[in-house]
Amino acid sequence: MQTRVFFLVSVAVAGLVFVGARLTNSDYLFFAGYTVLQFIVLATAWNILGGYTGYVNFGSAAFFAMGAYTSVFFYKTYPLPIPLLIAIGGLVSGLVGLGMGYLTLRLRGAFFAIATLALAVVLQTIIINWDYVGGSRGAYIIRPQENTFVGPYIQYLFLLMLGLCVAGITCARWIERSQLGYGFATIRDDELAAEASGVPTLKLKLIATTLSGALMGMAGAPFPYYIGYLQPASAFGLEYAVNSIAMPMIGGTTSWVGPLIGAILLGSLQQIATVTISSAVNLLIVGLLLVAFVIIAPNGIVGLVQGRRRK
Repeated sequence: MQTRVFFLVSVAVAGLVFVGARLTNSDYLFFAGYTVLQFIVLATAWNILGGYTGYVNFGSAAFFAMGAYTSVFFYKTYPLPIPLLIAIGGLVSGLVGLGMGYLTLRLRGAFFAIATLALAVVLQTIIINWDYVGGSRGAYIIRPQENTFVGPYIQYLFLLMLGLCVAGITCARWIERSQLGYGFATIRDDELAAEASGVPTLKLKLIATTLSGALMGMAGAPFPYYIGYLQPASAFGLEYAVNSIAMPMIGGTTSWVGPLIGAILLGSLQQIATVTISSAVNLLIVGLLLVAFVIIAPNGIVGLVQGRRRK
């Protein structure tokens, strides 16, 4: 019942956000808003594996790029509606996450993190040498000027990402309060004790990698239509790997609210810096905020607030 109420409230808030942005009649707000919403989905997806389960994933850009290049592949083969591409991108990235988990989840700590980083390098090398999707040259995507029901296409993309954001947060909140989430928490707190207690740790970790990868792929599927041109350097960009880790850590990794707060805060600051200074300072902002929060609030904003409430 609570989940249903939360979902309805989320949909209402999402509708108000879209209407407010449309009334301003500024394309830039839709472009910037799309980016922030995209990072909310990525941060939420990373937190399912990194926050709930405790396995740090450095390969976020790989899953994001898989979703993006799935869209490029179908654009060249047989163009499909973007909602269908989002579903297919999620399926492909989820399967990649399942395969990655099966091969690497027997590793722990830094070894698992390095393995996920290696996955991103391997996939980027494959894409660079795959001429059908553009290879190292990249691929152009000619998107329609308008959508039949919404109007300007950037507003349509914004609305799709807004809906995906609501769905991702709803999924994360459900996981946190479900038996699945409790299983993830036991792995995060003490995996050896969980195994000794009969918790199917490998099965739960595979579920976490699959869900996390699928959400990241769904976030990446509309990206070629948003940017109009996709190349390996942009799809596998460092900012996706760094931001998807930094945002949950700044907001707090033990709750679904943490990635949301961190993504809104950090994403908004980066968009403001891009307009006023340069996009080159975005990673500098991430680094400074991470250092500050490690010192001031190692458990993130949510942990800081909860600690003060207890006092």
